[in-house]
Amino acid sequence: MFNKPSAMTSLLVLSLVLYAASQTIPVLSSTTAYPSVADTETTDCSVSGTDELIPVRREVYDGGRIIDITHRYSPDMPEYGSSEGIGQVVWLAQSMKNGSLANQSLMKLPSHTGTHVDAPGHFFDHYFDAGFDVDTLDLEVLNGPALLVDVPRDNNITAEVMKSLNIPKGVRRVLFRTLNTDRRLMFKKESDLSYVGFMEDGARWLVENTDIKLVGIDYLSAAAYDDLATAHFVFLESREIILVEALKLDDVPAGIYTVHCLPLRLLGAEGSPIRCILIK
Repeated sequence: MFNKPSAMTSLLVLSLVLYAASQTIPVLSSTTAYPSVADTETTDCSVSGTDELIPVRREVYDGGRIIDITHRYSPDMPEYGSSEGIGQVVWLAQSMKNGSLANQSLMKLPSHTGTHVDAPGHFFDHYFDAGFDVDTLDLEVLNGPALLVDVPRDNNITAEVMKSLNIPKGVRRVLFRTLNTDRRLMFKKESDLSYVGFMEDGARWLVENTDIKLVGIDYLSAAAYDDLATAHFVFLESREIILVEALKLDDVPAGIYTVHCLPLRLLGAEGSPIRCILIK
């Protein structure tokens, strides 16, 4: 038997719908491509009439209902504070061409590159020592209804900016699209420290005045460079807020989705690559 929705639940749903309706929502074609690697073209899933093997690379699935908001790893992906990119990520350690029974690759990359998640131990050493790693993160927070919002493009995310977004109480997961997406910073090899992020007062306003527990953003750090440590302190101190960083939000309409983010179960790691999708 299903329980009758409460008045508060109904009010929250209505608030989300009204908020989404107030946003400018561009049309997303089901064939829209968001190539994350230079000279890599997204293909559709139609079957060729020839025997040529063509791998299918998609950013949208099921007629546009599922949107992949994860960046594809490549050597030219930016690494925070570096001008060289992350470099080679995958090596073919065993090759069938060299007589191996099967192909088998090795992978090496920093845990805070590409689309990734932060655990409390990232900026709190006593949490790191106590074992608050990515394996302890709450998957309920990382999966569920989410709001994608456009942040005013002229500054970092301050308390004033947070107030202006008018995010309803009860909303627990918010993805913030900023000037970083417009500037395509995640598609540039050199790390750009002029990226948009949360200032300390913006992070504190979010913590004290909203119910948000998942904070998603479109560059390698949720915290602006000038408040890199202090904004992270505010977000991570309670161990209730999870930061999902470097999301690929190009051309995705603002509005309400279901988000699914799954980090690797890396014991002892304070960060992890994460696969994130939105479902309409």
